[in-house]
Amino acid sequence: MRTAVYAGSFDPPTNGHLWMIEQGVAMFDRLIVAIGDNPAKRYSFTVEERLELLRASTASSENLEITHFDNRYLVDYARKTGAKYVLRGIRSPHDYEYERVMRHINADMAPEITTVFLMPPRDIAEVSSNMIKSLIGPKGWEDTVRRYVPDPVFRKLTPQNDDGHTRDLRIMQ
Repeated sequence: MRTAVYAGSFDPPTNGHLWMIEQGVAMFDRLIVAIGDNPAKRYSFTVEERLELLRASTASSENLEITHFDNRYLVDYARKTGAKYVLRGIRSPHDYEYERVMRHINADMAPEITTVFLMPPRDIAEVSSNMIKSLIGPKGWEDTVRRYVPDPVFRKLTPQNDDGHTRDLRIMQ
């Protein structure tokens, strides 16, 4: 069984993340989407909220698992799950340089795990979770952000979100 791990912070999930997940589900027998929890980072959403947003945003599939891990290297987590592949997205030259270095470090730690790079389509390639958070606030932000995030995420971001709270994500980046 070809198993891959696609890991990220998903804070919040974007349409680019969903594209990667759709590709991963089609490419692998089993895709584990794993939220990595880095204690050095400050998140806008809890792990539980991010898990909920990912689950609500993805089509159910027998070969898709959404979970989280913390305090371990990605390749160690992949090894623990039986994954032989790590799926990574490249949106820009900066991403490429970072991911190239990480691929080599990961190969030093776990040579049996192969990194697979995908490049998303242009209309979503430049969108990151941090960019989404930076767009929130100015008049009309909803029309801009709506194009780049799945509906469950958009509902969570809007002032009339499901839990009745307004969250200023700009200060939480």
